[in-house]
Amino acid sequence: MTENGLEGLSVWERLERGRRAKAASGGYAGYGSPAFGQRSLDGELVEDPEEVQVVELIRRHHKSGKSLQKIADWLNHQGYTTKRGQTWKRISVKRVLDRLYGKTARISEVSTQNETQDQTETQTDNQSC
Repeated sequence: MTENGLEGLSVWERLERGRRAKAASGGYAGYGSPAFGQRSLDGELVEDPEEVQVVELIRRHHKSGKSLQKIADWLNHQGYTTKRGQTWKRISVKRVLDRLYGKTARISEVSTQNETQDQTETQTDNQSC
């Protein structure tokens, strides 16, 4: 075995270990491009001031009750683009919000409707007894 104990490991395993070590030390492990609002500078993730302003605009519009599509339309109308220079789509806005607030359920209305239906059925069953 070699000094660093990597003999016998596949290339993928060595790369994965290196990425984990980099991430554990606070560095950017390089899985794709950094999230919107961040950029990689000398192997470290740092805030991108221009993108952070757009993230704040998205957050404000979302808090005011605008739909994801309305936010995307507004960003496009104002001339803002995604990290890759594309127009904003509903899913792009959702990904920014997911990063801010954590992932949200895709179909929140279904559980709410089911709960309401269950409550109605329970009330009906109780009245008929």
